[in-house]
Amino acid sequence: MPYRGAILDDYSKVARHAADWSQIPEVDFRVFNDPLGSTRNVIEALKGVAVLCLMRERTQISREVIEALPDLKLITSGGMRNAAIDIKAANERGILVCGTPSIGYTPGELTVGLMLELSRRIGYEDRQMKAGVPWQTTAGTGMAGRTVGIIGLGKVGAHVAKIAQAMDMKVVAWSQNLTAERAREAGVTLVTKEELLKQSDFVSIHVQLSARTVNLIDAADIALMKPTAYLINTSRGQCANEAAVIAACREKRIAGAGIDVFDEEPLPLDHPFRKLENVVATPHLGYATMDNYKVFYQGMVANIRAWLDGKPINVMKP
Repeated sequence: MPYRGAILDDYSKVARHAADWSQIPEVDFRVFNDPLGSTRNVIEALKGVAVLCLMRERTQISREVIEALPDLKLITSGGMRNAAIDIKAANERGILVCGTPSIGYTPGELTVGLMLELSRRIGYEDRQMKAGVPWQTTAGTGMAGRTVGIIGLGKVGAHVAKIAQAMDMKVVAWSQNLTAERAREAGVTLVTKEELLKQSDFVSIHVQLSARTVNLIDAADIALMKPTAYLINTSRGQCANEAAVIAACREKRIAGAGIDVFDEEPLPLDHPFRKLENVVATPHLGYATMDNYKVFYQGMVANIRAWLDGKPINVMKP
């Protein structure tokens, strides 16, 4: 009798095509394309499931969920980090949790895309053209010579810096752990947080979510930014205080924001970010490319195959 499997949150309906699931005929999968919603709904939908495939942090797999699913044996997630899984609770139950490789450059590309949209209004002007507006209605700003301040100079932040440098932008950086040596390696200038916020025409967040980075950018920080500056967040919604960002954009205390990540996802239909004209909001697209989906789902298939063969790989630790 095959194991029951579930593939959650396949919003773009690509899971079946992104990997060869025939390599694991021992598992009979059901694909969920829409968010399951509440904890109760998650538990109800996953009754009897032994193998669970997660796309990043779209669904919370809490201790409550894990303890309510006695048949669960393996959880495999896209990427090697997933804060939505209570790995400790899973391990206590003898459930193996595995991750996959990922393509690191895609969030950086989206970051620069958001910067371009805010400065050149490409999407806005496209909508104007298709609505029948005779010709151009905005005067954009160039990127060359502007300053981008990168908060968090890891893999993604360094990639954004490299693209910005190619566009003849000045790059400054800060994070709680950033060293002068690391800044030199990336060819950027290390500054204080206050200096970064005051100098930058674009402030871009690229830190991992943790207790230290929740509300890393708050109302007082935004108050230091230029009124002509833009805030970009492709990291995690909680890293920038959402209410403070909304207020600053609504009151035009900054020029606007490019937001790909939110406190609540999917974003509620009545959320202010959907209505503010100086906010470009995208539905957590940073990692959502077909290239990355192939790496994620093929990695999940490999993890399941290895587990079935008694030789688990890519094990995630609490």
